[in-house]
Amino acid sequence: MFIGILAGLLTGALWGLTFVAARLVQPFSLFDITIARYAIFGLTCLITMLHPRFRLRGIGIRRAFVGMALGVIGYVGYFVLASQAVLLAGPVVPPLIIGVTPVVLPAIANLIERTIGWKRLAAPLLMIGAGILIVNVELVAKLDVEGQRMMLAGAGCAVAALLVWVIYGIVNSRLMRAENPPSALDWTTLHGFGALAGSLLLIPFSSDAYRTVPTEVLTHFLLWALVLGMAASWLATWCWSIASHRLPLALTAQLIVAETVFGLIFGLSLDGRWPTVSEAAGCLLQIAGVSLAVREFTRRQHA
Repeated sequence: MFIGILAGLLTGALWGLTFVAARLVQPFSLFDITIARYAIFGLTCLITMLHPRFRLRGIGIRRAFVGMALGVIGYVGYFVLASQAVLLAGPVVPPLIIGVTPVVLPAIANLIERTIGWKRLAAPLLMIGAGILIVNVELVAKLDVEGQRMMLAGAGCAVAALLVWVIYGIVNSRLMRAENPPSALDWTTLHGFGALAGSLLLIPFSSDAYRTVPTEVLTHFLLWALVLGMAASWLATWCWSIASHRLPLALTAQLIVAETVFGLIFGLSLDGRWPTVSEAAGCLLQIAGVSLAVREFTRRQHA
């Protein structure tokens, strides 16, 4: 369980880069960084397959199709929606709306698997939910009418990203905890192929910024594409596959709070400011809720 928890937390930290990626590579568009990121993810999977250890083994056509479909939906679809939410609504609200995932997904997972009693799960979920609510209420109250419209559009994208991730999380967990599941490496490779295919569909929406920007700006963009493609995609997917195999979904879903917290930290760092009292309180409540959930699941395992 300890290895699974560490893998899940590392995944969340790497995925937190999603919330600032589109802002870091301007004037390149959201579609530019999406295409570059997932092209590198897919190419990384192809290159690693040159070594026999990384080649697909015993993967049927149906399972391969599902793995690639999850790569398209859970990676390309989610990244576009989450990044667009940040561009519209700023760095704070989208991570905290998507942060509802650790509340919604564990509840659904516990309905499906019933891995822990509802009384023991209630306190962590309430703490995470309260942390999300505290931040959002204050931020929306401070905005003018135009700001509230932008916030509403960004929040809509964030909610759509949340729904995408809930679907992805449930399907992915059931496959990884089924009898004779695919290995973490095989599952990462299939996700990479799916993400590569999905990114190619976005090429018509890309910009021509690469023709006009200075060399150093283009280099900066390519470096971030490498970081997102190899660390926040390939490595993160491998870690998440390990966590999904070792932990029940009701627990791994709550570890996603690491993505929310790190996304908020990265966003505030980019803005060059400290969190407000409500932002800090909201994050601390979410961290405390996940810590309590880990404790409850650990006690259940020992029992």
